[in-house]
Amino acid sequence: MPDPYSSSGLRDRLNRLIDASGEYLAQRKGLLPLLGLALIVLNGLLGLLAAALGWDDFFFIRQMCLLQIGVVLAVLGILLAWAL
Repeated sequence: MPDPYSSSGLRDRLNRLIDASGEYLAQRKGLLPLLGLALIVLNGLLGLLAAALGWDDFFFIRQMCLLQIGVVLAVLGILLAWAL
């Protein structure tokens, strides 16, 4: 049994993870764009909630982290769905 902490064992586990996630996403082509869209909507709702409660200085809201992650995830999902 190979050592799970060696570079070849880690590489094999990473290859299996990438293969399994590729198979999963190939069957569910709209999952990543929908997840990205959900993050964008959640960012808007958190922004409204923060404005209502006066949390305008909250770093997570001010930097719009969910919006940026959501846009990248949606674009990546569209590109992957087109390629698969």
